[in-house]
Amino acid sequence: MFTPAVVEISAIAAIVLIATTFRTTFGFGEALISVPLLALFLPVQAAAPIAVFASIIVAATSVILDWRHIQLRGASRLIASTLFGLPIGILLLKIAPEGIIKGILAALLIFFSGYSLLSPKRFSLADDRLAWIFGVCAGVCGGSYGMNGPPLAIYGSLRRWPPEKFRATLQAYFLVASSLAMCGYWFSGFCSATEDHFFLWALAPTVGGILLGRQIGRQSSERFHRLLHIFLLLIAVGLIAESCLNYK
Repeated sequence: MFTPAVVEISAIAAIVLIATTFRTTFGFGEALISVPLLALFLPVQAAAPIAVFASIIVAATSVILDWRHIQLRGASRLIASTLFGLPIGILLLKIAPEGIIKGILAALLIFFSGYSLLSPKRFSLADDRLAWIFGVCAGVCGGSYGMNGPPLAIYGSLRRWPPEKFRATLQAYFLVASSLAMCGYWFSGFCSATEDHFFLWALAPTVGGILLGRQIGRQSSERFHRLLHIFLLLIAVGLIAESCLNYK
């Protein structure tokens, strides 16, 4: 017979496995999956550190294995400009209605991904000169609602990076961002709210998600970007649904 503790740990492991599989496949998006679902079983103060812990493992593994594919100039510009967007995002969190911000982001994702999927000739960026715009947007989205990924995914898509470069560059970004976030959780005392065994139980499914995601991610560039835009559309639908539920 399954005890409540076994059910809880099994659910956490399953959530982490699914989230890290998506993260390894696309290079982003695990927090959008893991944090809301983990919060069904754990306090948010505990769920967020577990998601960040998994993020660091995924990012570190990718950086070690795929460092040759990292676009250092693009990654460094994205990271540096994110720092300027974070305070703006925190300010929006205080003064702007959550539903409106998420609705705007959802509309942008639907427009961009819909255009990318339907248009035979897609707009692209030839260099990294505009990376700072997307880095600031990632900082704003991250500082307000922890959603750094979509602006970065849009930038990588516009740069037409092949899957290896796309994932490796985003993982380099998230290794820095997630490490800073974990330091913030640690000094804020949030990690003390998470019992150590939850981190240990999250380790095995994180490794499993990395292995599974790397297998799924072995596909052509065209197919990868098509799946990426479908994933962004699903995120947009989720944001709209969440905004509607919060409004009610």
